[in-house]
Amino acid sequence: MTRIYFNDVVTRDGFQIEPNFVPTADKVRLIDEMSQCGFAKIEVTSFTSPKAIPMLRDAEEVMGKITRVPGVEYTVLVPNLRGAERALESRADEFNLVMSTSETHNLANLRMTREKSFAGLAEVIRFVDGKTPINVSLSTSFGCLMEGDVPQAVVEEFAKRFADLGVRGVTICDTTGMANPAQVSVMSESLQQLFPHLQLTMHFHNTRGMGLANVLAAVQSGITRFDGSLGGLGGCPYAPGASGNISSEDAIHMLDAMGYDTGINIPKLLSLARELPAIVGHTVPGQVAKAGRSCDLHPAPEYLADLREV
Repeated sequence: MTRIYFNDVVTRDGFQIEPNFVPTADKVRLIDEMSQCGFAKIEVTSFTSPKAIPMLRDAEEVMGKITRVPGVEYTVLVPNLRGAERALESRADEFNLVMSTSETHNLANLRMTREKSFAGLAEVIRFVDGKTPINVSLSTSFGCLMEGDVPQAVVEEFAKRFADLGVRGVTICDTTGMANPAQVSVMSESLQQLFPHLQLTMHFHNTRGMGLANVLAAVQSGITRFDGSLGGLGGCPYAPGASGNISSEDAIHMLDAMGYDTGINIPKLLSLARELPAIVGHTVPGQVAKAGRSCDLHPAPEYLADLREV
């Protein structure tokens, strides 16, 4: 069965919009524990200005204290040239650059036009000059709550422009939770045909309850890499109502139950997911950590023994 690779983004995408600062020691411990679970990548933090995202103001300290496990790539979000300079010093395994395919969302989120964003990210790519692999995440690829549909041709054009600059991978992001499985299938098949050498990743939100259905549609269309967030934390603060990435453990459990190889130690992952509410101070959306795996059986009530004899 096909191998599926997961990148967990909870300590970046999840923690960046939490109302309370997650202590550095808790971030480091959680990353070190997740490193033992079998993730292909962990998006550790963001080298955005601490004024813009104060919850991740400890980026250098976290990157300096984590214990790196062979086989796991530790990736960081890099917003601009200054962020790239800081990130290079952190010895991250991959830089993740972000812009939106929706002009309105890009203006709201990044305070600049798409073309200005592209020019800035192209400058980062030239500055890095192959020292660190680069992934580009294209937000709102399946629709924008302010503009509506984002044409697939627009997504493909931005993917091509970045591919031409030599990036290793592109992540197609359902930032607003508007994607549906049919749309995902068409997008997945087209992108693989157009960019067979790119490392393609899908990033879904569960805003309208279609997150896992979209994962399955992508897998069945040949996609093998996904972002997920422990507990289902995270989301985009500039997309009203779109809080909540897909839960890593829920998606991984589903694929494992179907026979796919995720390389993930699910019991260990669920143990971490059950610790997450205490770390952030509130309940989290993930379901499997609450209900247990579908293969976790419960003892039958004792009174059934008498009924069986009748």
